[in-house]
Amino acid sequence: MANQQVQTNGGNASLQRFAGKVVVVTGGGSGIGEAAARRIAAEGGKVVVTGRRPEPIERVASDIGGLAVTGDTTSAEHCEAVMAAAVERFGGVDVLVANAGATEFGSVESLDLDGWRANFDVNLNGAMLMARHAIPRLRQRGGGAVVLVASMAALSGAPSGAPYLASKAAMLGLNRSIAVDYGPEGIRCNVICPGWAPTDMTKETLATLAEMRGKTAEAFFDQITRPIPLRRMADPAEMASVIAFLASSDASFMTGATLVVDGGASLIDGSTAALFPE
Repeated sequence: MANQQVQTNGGNASLQRFAGKVVVVTGGGSGIGEAAARRIAAEGGKVVVTGRRPEPIERVASDIGGLAVTGDTTSAEHCEAVMAAAVERFGGVDVLVANAGATEFGSVESLDLDGWRANFDVNLNGAMLMARHAIPRLRQRGGGAVVLVASMAALSGAPSGAPYLASKAAMLGLNRSIAVDYGPEGIRCNVICPGWAPTDMTKETLATLAEMRGKTAEAFFDQITRPIPLRRMADPAEMASVIAFLASSDASFMTGATLVVDGGASLIDGSTAALFPE
């Protein structure tokens, strides 16, 4: 089934919700992170883009007049360096978008223990460390916002998904903890659970899952999108719109919330999905 065309707003120049704001976006060199960085910059924000690969984040930062800081969010030293660079270049930090993520497959018996630890290190520990180093800067600005990017997988189950599902589900607890601990200081935290979007990580995931199930990537793509009520994957710009909303003053009374942005996929249980022939 061909993916339907969707019109998206890449950022309204007249909507300047981030004018005077400094935003750090992790995993900002591609996919949802890149789309979020571009959306926020289009609304007037100064964006610091981080990632492990220098070329993509430097390209994005150059396009949007931002700052690229190469490194790994699992390193406390890198997280501190990112915040220090943001303060030095732009004068402070107002928002953290913790988007960097990784995928690992396996059941409890079959998973690779190093892969399990690495998945938690990137998805959970990396988000926690970035928040740990961002919050003192948000406090200096009189408050701010943290947006964690989890996955709809945090709310469901899937075969051979233990490392990814468990690490993303743990992010929901991290979100609630940050919201409760720092709400009195005017620091909000919310989490988005994206559904399928054609990012580099999604393409790699689909190829792996298709191989595990003896299917072509194209056939598997068709199989997973057919039961979705909107009958398509998301454009990363659609996820960026939700991230920008949560990061902006439009969501000023939202904290500790979990927003599922999956085209309705989580509404369909396994028995219903079986009604859609492969």
